[in-house]
Amino acid sequence: MPKQNMQIEPPENFGERMARLRKAAGYSQRDLAAELGISQRVIAYYEKQTRYPPTHLLPLLAKALGATTDQMLGIEEIKTNRKTDIRLWRRFSVIEKMESKEKRQIIQLLDTFIEREQLKRKTG
Repeated sequence: MPKQNMQIEPPENFGERMARLRKAAGYSQRDLAAELGISQRVIAYYEKQTRYPPTHLLPLLAKALGATTDQMLGIEEIKTNRKTDIRLWRRFSVIEKMESKEKRQIIQLLDTFIEREQLKRKTG
């Protein structure tokens, strides 16, 4: 019986996992770097050039990416069936911190889009 060439994928390294979590969270490298107060080059380095996590940044990365440190390290499985748009919720948290006047304006704008979408569904 001929031997079959079975390819086994190597386990995902830290940088690959970090990039996947960053993209799932809706961050660009630049956005994540700004969130953490570091340069975009540092993010790029950890995603492409190293297989090991930056211990001093690991808790901050996990929090920003909505993951646990165990998920970031590959110890725990990453849940990929997120039903919420993290980028949207991040923006809502910024809006919550705004002054009342700005919040009202944003709510009016959102209401306009929501009403328009509801009309589309009724007529569509």
